[in-house]
Amino acid sequence: MAGICDGRVAVITGAGRGLGRAHALEFARQGARVVVNDLGVGPDGRAGDDAPAQQVVAEVIAAGGQAVADHHDIATWDGAAALVQTALDAFGKLDVLVNNAGFLRDRMLVNLSEQDWDDVIRVHLKGHFLTLRHAGAHWRDQYKLGNLNDARVINTSSGAGLMGSVGQGNYAAAKAGIAALTIQAAAELGRYGVTVNAIAPAARTRMTEGTFTAMMAKPAEGFDVMAPENVSPLVVWLGSDRSRAVSGRLFEVEGGRIGVADGWQHGPTVDKGARWAPEELDPVVAELLDRAPAPAPIYGA
Repeated sequence: MAGICDGRVAVITGAGRGLGRAHALEFARQGARVVVNDLGVGPDGRAGDDAPAQQVVAEVIAAGGQAVADHHDIATWDGAAALVQTALDAFGKLDVLVNNAGFLRDRMLVNLSEQDWDDVIRVHLKGHFLTLRHAGAHWRDQYKLGNLNDARVINTSSGAGLMGSVGQGNYAAAKAGIAALTIQAAAELGRYGVTVNAIAPAARTRMTEGTFTAMMAKPAEGFDVMAPENVSPLVVWLGSDRSRAVSGRLFEVEGGRIGVADGWQHGPTVDKGARWAPEELDPVVAELLDRAPAPAPIYGA
């Protein structure tokens, strides 16, 4: 298999199903050797087996590619380190990290348990940090040895993290954190030859099918807008050497549509040159909000 990622080694978390599986297969089609990481858990993160990762590896090999399965828990320090080591042991290097693993525990805030908050933040936000931490340390060490990196990280945020999503406070907070972490990591790892970008995808997965059933339904004919395979070409491009000049950006992708999302930016200001009195601020805040763009509506509002 030859393509825009020919010879590269890509690690993909949560690659047993859905978006992760689509990414793994497309990376392999484009010539990459792939580490398929998946615990085989349910949509809510509970229970699981090794079968999904093994099945994707079998698909890659049957199509003439190279892949190995990995079943480490990337939300643990040792598990994330072992995942990086799996790539090095199997293929001798690591070029691309795609952080995709996650699950849902949807509740309104007043019904959300501490455990459901902790579990979702753990797998999404902590899981992104730990794999970034260990892959980044590897690339830093390579840089110090005089080896030139041309490495890529693609994180997975969400429209929920950008705009909010009713009933998904834990998930939205984690995905917003991932967007901020992407900017941070791009600034810190760039000196070592590493780019870091993120996507906010809309696609049919086990998570979205249950939450947005009508929207995610597969059409009887025509272009399947919500097919997860539609997201993977951008992810693979971001993992290739063609994306070398792009870092610290977040792309929205759905069907055939690709957009760039802008995060928090400095907006209108008023400077008195002295301390404000609280009673003065009614017209000041009103003016600022009039001059600022209207916020995007939250999902589910």
